[in-house]
Amino acid sequence: MGDPSAHSCFTTTHVAPSAVSHALQSSTFNGYAPTSGLPQTRRAIAEYLSRDLPYNLSMDDVFITSGCTQAIDVALAMLARPGANILLPRPGFPIYELSASFRHIEVRYFDLLPEKGWMVDLDAVEALADQDTVAMVVINPGNPCGNVYSYQHLKEIAEAANRLKILVIADEVYGHLTFGSQPFVPMGVFGSTVPVLTLGSISKRWIVPGWRLGWFVTTDPCSTFKNHKVVERIKKYFDLLGGPATFIQAAVPQILEQADEVFFKKTLNILKQTSNTCYDTIKEIPCLSCPYKPEGSMAVMVKLNLSLLEDISDDIDFCFKLANEESVIVLPGIAVGLKDWIRFTFAVDPTSLEEALGRVKSFCKRHGKQFQRY
Repeated sequence: MGDPSAHSCFTTTHVAPSAVSHALQSSTFNGYAPTSGLPQTRRAIAEYLSRDLPYNLSMDDVFITSGCTQAIDVALAMLARPGANILLPRPGFPIYELSASFRHIEVRYFDLLPEKGWMVDLDAVEALADQDTVAMVVINPGNPCGNVYSYQHLKEIAEAANRLKILVIADEVYGHLTFGSQPFVPMGVFGSTVPVLTLGSISKRWIVPGWRLGWFVTTDPCSTFKNHKVVERIKKYFDLLGGPATFIQAAVPQILEQADEVFFKKTLNILKQTSNTCYDTIKEIPCLSCPYKPEGSMAVMVKLNLSLLEDISDDIDFCFKLANEESVIVLPGIAVGLKDWIRFTFAVDPTSLEEALGRVKSFCKRHGKQFQRY
């Protein structure tokens, strides 16, 4: 699942439980919240996201969701129409395909290029899009690849989407979780070039995925959505949904305003350490290769060289046998769109990660072809 809260080294800021406790004990937030979310919560998220944008969002741009997963489903529900198709990254987050199938939206995949830091293949995007394409999805920082896109590449994506007359769904659930040379740049920076739906949550950066507090935001300074009365449709759709618990929503302003840099830096330092451990150990295993050192998020994609292994037929076989023999769980790449790759999650306690990688190394050695064993 990639849940960092499962490991004791990843803990949320002390501000978060204090804010929730205060909201709950106040007895003020036991009733229903407005279907779009508490006004103070929407306002706080608008102010938080505006820190990184060349324009200011308002609370009217923000809708509160039950985690980023619900935000994804809202986005696709809003875009669904007969004959519509959507462009998804490969590898990517499988919930998009699942939601699209329920909405009868055709999925078309564009590749991310591992040899170029998992950049979007923009030629493929232009070739795939047609008059029925409603949007393309950009996940940054990347899940499951650990990439972080540059300002220039995001600008190129925005310009391509503008030419194609499609909007961009920016999945930024790992926003600001970067620990390499590339800083996080929100897609909304280019909202004047192309309309952007920004999706996010407090799950990862604040390490509280179980609180299920996410957002769906129209980062659209040119008011494209408003001009077409889309916002009114969104509001009506939210009348159907049940959002996060009211007292969790009420805690968000304090959480966003008072969490300090020391807390964030601690998380990033651990992720940098564990990502380095993961990358360096993988380089020591001949049947595995990692084309890109992760610079963000909590996962990395690793190429499996089956020609160096005996009795391993594909990535699923590798993962099942690894789990059975070593009690180590990794995700087969086919689950995120890449056959014969595997996804490692490095949001793990450093000691446990070293133990797990040692077991992976032993497994690969045991299953290595005789002349390749090491």
